[in-house]
Amino acid sequence: MNVFGVDIGGSGIKGAPVDLERGTLTEERHKVLTPQPATPDGVAGCVAEVVAHFGWTGPVGITFPGVVTGSTIRTAANVDKSWIGVDAGALVGPRIGGLPVTVLNDADAAGIAEMTFGAGRGRKGTVIVLTLGTGIGSALFVDGRLVPNTELGHLELKGHDAEKRASTKAKEDEDLSWEHWATKRVQKYLAHVEMLFSPELFIIGGGVSRKADKFLPLIEGIRAEIVPAELQNDAGIVGAAMAAAGRA
Repeated sequence: MNVFGVDIGGSGIKGAPVDLERGTLTEERHKVLTPQPATPDGVAGCVAEVVAHFGWTGPVGITFPGVVTGSTIRTAANVDKSWIGVDAGALVGPRIGGLPVTVLNDADAAGIAEMTFGAGRGRKGTVIVLTLGTGIGSALFVDGRLVPNTELGHLELKGHDAEKRASTKAKEDEDLSWEHWATKRVQKYLAHVEMLFSPELFIIGGGVSRKADKFLPLIEGIRAEIVPAELQNDAGIVGAAMAAAGRA
């Protein structure tokens, strides 16, 4: 069974059909840049462009970088604040020809995919999936069950939102070396999260997971196992499709 997934990020919006039996994309994903400012109408137009690229005519799952209840957006950290209070499903649905739309938090979607098809498959206990990118997304699982909308990227770290110090964007904006970013930023963030939740496993996702060998071996002093996401930056698309098919 194939279902379409779209992953909305602070810098890019990407999507593709997903084989839900294998957890893989059936075609190369199509990506467009997130409009700046990332207003509801602008982003909805980009989502429509991604869906139209494939001529898709079935259910569509969409991730959003913020708290989502039902399909209503409650927070918006890395997109325009005018998203808050918007029913994303009602907004996007007519733009894609009235196709059924399911909306969920972006990191929750990535986590669902990793727990089903990736590094968290079969793992019990407390597992935390962290997506490092424009911000930091989080998905918390207890014995395989999702605790939605945790948004642990907004924990305070050194007087700032953690994502302002430990995200991939922070590394790039401040031109930090891999060693400095890993040991002074990511390691301190993981230690803080570990102190609060005592997970057995951290799964590190987002685009930077492709370069896990450059920074994960540098992180020390964390009791939990730390592994890169197996689905890497496709996890959000896969999880969105799973949600649209009722498999989340």
